[in-house]
Formats: sequence, C-alpha cells, structure tokens
Amino acid sequence: MTKNAGSSTHPPLPPTTEDDQLSRLRLLRSRKVGPATYRRLLAEHGTVTAALDALPEMARAAGISDYIPCPESTAIAELRAGTRAGATLVFQDDPAYPTALNDLEDAPVALWMQGDASLLTRPMVALIGARSASSLGIRMARKLAKDLGEAGFIVASGLARGIDTAAHLGALNTGTIAVLPGGVDVPYPPQNSDLAQKIANQGLRLSEQPVDLHPRAYHFLARNRIISGLSLVTVVVEAAAKSGSLSCAQGALDQGRDVCAVPGHPFDTRVAGCNMLIRDGATLVRGARDIIDHISSLPKTSPPPKAPISAPPLPSPPDTAALHTRILDQLNHIPIAEDQLIRALGTAATAVAPVLVDLELDGKVIRQAGGLLARVP
Repeated sequence: MTKNAGSSTHPPLPPTTEDDQLSRLRLLRSRKVGPATYRRLLAEHGTVTAALDALPEMARAAGISDYIPCPESTAIAELRAGTRAGATLVFQDDPAYPTALNDLEDAPVALWMQGDASLLTRPMVALIGARSASSLGIRMARKLAKDLGEAGFIVASGLARGIDTAAHLGALNTGTIAVLPGGVDVPYPPQNSDLAQKIANQGLRLSEQPVDLHPRAYHFLARNRIISGLSLVTVVVEAAAKSGSLSCAQGALDQGRDVCAVPGHPFDTRVAGCNMLIRDGATLVRGARDIIDHISSLPKTSPPPKAPISAPPLPSPPDTAALHTRILDQLNHIPIAEDQLIRALGTAATAVAPVLVDLELDGKVIRQAGGLLARVP
C-alpha cells in the first residue's frame, strides 16, 4: 500500500559551522518557529543572523509587541546539556543527517543523536503497533524484528510499550533506532529506561526536541513522521481502528512510503486497524520474508523533480492584509494541507508563504505534523 508524494519543496539549508550552530539553534528554538517557518525565514532573509534580527519586527507587524527570540543563554544551556548526555546535534546539511528525511517537506531542521549514527546509512523498516498488545502480537513483533535484523535491516520504532518495545528488543543485537517524542535523554515511558540505555549503547536514539524536554501529547505525532520518514516501509503489527499506530501508517502514506500490516481475527478490536489497512491495499505480512519481498519490488529510482516555475511578485501591503483575512476564513480547527489552502485561495504560493509566517508568529495559525495547517481557536 503506497501513496505518491511530490518532491520536497523546502530550499536547501546553508552549510552549518561551529560558528553559526548556536545562532541556528536559537532561531529553531524561538517561539512559534517550527521547521517550516525556520526555512521560510532563511529563504527570505538569507542568513540565520538576519532572520533572528528580523523576528521581533515581524512579530510586531503581526501584532505581538513583546516578542523576544530564543536567548543565547538558553541555546548554550541546551548544547551543554546535550554534551553531558553524550548526544550530538546534527543539522540537516551535516553528512550524518539521515538522507531519507530530506524527502519530507516538514523534515526536522536538526536532530539530537545518542549512539551509533552509522546505523542511519543502512536500510530501515519501521515496526509499530499497539501499546496494549496481545501476547501473540508481542511475539510476532519480536520475531519480525529479529528476522529483519538478521537480513540486514535496521528496525526503527518509538520506544513505546507493547509492540515498539518488542521490536527494539528483537533487533537490539542487529541494530535498532528509537525515535523519542521528548528529549533524546528523556526515555518515555520511564519504564523503558533500561531498554533506552541499551539502545544508546548498542543502537541509536534520535529526537528533534530540546534536550531535557518531557513530551506532551502533540510531540508524538511529530515523532511518528520521523519514524516512517526514515524507513522504506512501515509495518503495523497490531492497531485498533482509531489509534496512534494507524495515524502513523497514514502519515507514512502521506510521505509516499509503503505500508504493510499483520492481519488478525475479525472479532479482535486490537487488530481492526491492521485489517482495514490490508483491505485498503497494504501488503499482508505473515513473516519477515513478506516484508523483504515487498521491499525488493519497490522502484529503485525516484521520480524526476518538477520543472521550476517562475514566481509571481509578492502582494502589496494592502493585499497582504486582505490575504490575512482570507486565509483565516479558509481555516478552522480541522487541519488541511498547505497546497489545499493555496488552491482554495487561488493565490500564488510565493504570496501565501510569508503571510502564513506572520499568522504563525501571531499565534493565529498552527502548523501540525505533516505540514498541516489549522486555525488556533
């Protein structure tokens, strides 16, 4: 089961040096600046320093008079905390940054890494599923992970209870990557602290969140896009009809990744989501061989990039004010894709992008996992 996705539209980031790492972290950690806003600010202002200098004025133009970018002391504290945790901060242009994530429109700008970063150069399979998994589901996940590892694949998962835990344990000796919803040094759930330490010693832990951050609910969706984005396929072992695992599978499809699923009994609500995925075209998995065969059938080349389109001029200030209103009229609490918004507005993307930055800084629009946009109530 797969869904086509377009090429990444975010501009390449300039090389990172030790001199500007602190400034880039400050920009990334500034209030209301996520990956998409970060890239737009760099594209508009050219350098990190210029973007930081422009933030207060942009905020004032959006109606925020007390906006202060992330203080230098805060960024220094995070860098020092990362060093104490034995973690490394890698920006998107660093050779150690996982190339698979560059395909994502909302790719993390930077990742904290703790462990063996060389695992990121090997082919990966995401193995996810229910937290309250059955004993059969646990056995299946561990067996799949072990067999995939012995076949040369790295197993990526989210360190959650149930299926995630079984997947990491099954692949611990061959290579596993845990993507954390909070700081790279904050194992979640706490019950998996011992497993998290083993992964740091034998595998790799990743997070785009600040060091020492304890996760909140919305961090899990952001985490899921990294798990699926790293992987050739996402395999769901057990998932209810409405579950985080099913959302992760949908996110994988939105990224253009393939999805596989382990079937279950129709009367078992814990596997209803897996059966739905198979019904809708996901590859049925009876064992690791089904996954490996499916990966072998995937195209070896990516589609050619779209031809560049000449950009129309930006709107004048009165038009910008009107565009603010039109965008807010189109949005509500239900997230929609940015390209869907642009089509509804009938306005060039180059005109909409800077206005969206204003609205995000003003706290009127929020950008969610997958680059989806919603109006803040």
